[in-house]
Amino acid sequence: MLGQSITKNGLLLGLFAVVTTGVIAGTYLSTRGLVQDNIRAAEERALLEIIPRDRHDNSMLDDAVALGDDALLGLREPRNAYRAKQNGEVVAVILPATARDGYTGDIDLIIGVNRDGSVAGVRVLSHRETPGLGDQIDYKKSQWVDGFIGRSLLNPEAEKWTVKKDGGVFDQFTGATITPRAVTAAVKRSLKFYAQQRPMLLDEVKQEKGDE
Repeated sequence: MLGQSITKNGLLLGLFAVVTTGVIAGTYLSTRGLVQDNIRAAEERALLEIIPRDRHDNSMLDDAVALGDDALLGLREPRNAYRAKQNGEVVAVILPATARDGYTGDIDLIIGVNRDGSVAGVRVLSHRETPGLGDQIDYKKSQWVDGFIGRSLLNPEAEKWTVKKDGGVFDQFTGATITPRAVTAAVKRSLKFYAQQRPMLLDEVKQEKGDE
């Protein structure tokens, strides 16, 4: 009797495990698409904050360029850049970048660069900077990053591409210099990357091959 009871309980537990696994798998499969859609929507919102819909007619998320762990961009792993196109022509590119020299660690950004090499906009995606001080790089806290809009490698000149405390043109925060200094340097390096990789980013390499 004892053996039969153990066997019965074992079968019940096994059946319970199978049913539970099935429920979990079903829930995962039913929600996975929704989660992916939500992630995609969040990414698109971030891109559209820099390049609004009236500047392009394509889906930027569907026009990605794979990037490696580039030193200029500070990336620690492969990421995507995104193209904004109008009538088939690239009008701007959104680059991922990481400022590794933040006050408390990495600062992850996206930087929009117009076709002419000027900054379209900057957004900080993640950081661990000090609340009330360095966190002013977050657009929800302040619009400090808008100070980069329209800037380029020639505006200002190279030695002025830093915070005012270091002789540059960009504001630092009261009581916090390291964070804005790191972001400013990351934006400058991203503009250098764009200048170096412009043909690839603007799809000009593909067009040249097609003309041959």
